[in-house]
Amino acid sequence: MTDIKITITDRDGVAHEIDAPTDMNMNLMEVVRSYELAPEGTIGICGGMAMCASCQCYVESDHVLPEMSDDEEAMLAEAFHVEDNSRLGCQLHIHPDMDGLRVTLAPEE
Repeated sequence: MTDIKITITDRDGVAHEIDAPTDMNMNLMEVVRSYELAPEGTIGICGGMAMCASCQCYVESDHVLPEMSDDEEAMLAEAFHVEDNSRLGCQLHIHPDMDGLRVTLAPEE
């Protein structure tokens, strides 16, 4: 299996069920960018270094995801619109176990 299904709700509230490759070492932020689910220049501003929170999303499904790194936790501590289910998309690498994942993009800051 090289692709999994992920549902991403964009900032306008529109849900998109997309195919995400598991064999390309992509993260969720890169998938959002490749499907153009957020306007250019509004997501992944830091290039995926956990330094800007522009890729913040809310995990809506009950998937067990990797623990947050110290960098991700620190960035979310300073970000706006943070919820208990907030994660940085750049820190969530696409993996077969994520099949069926549902996320909502956080509002722009």
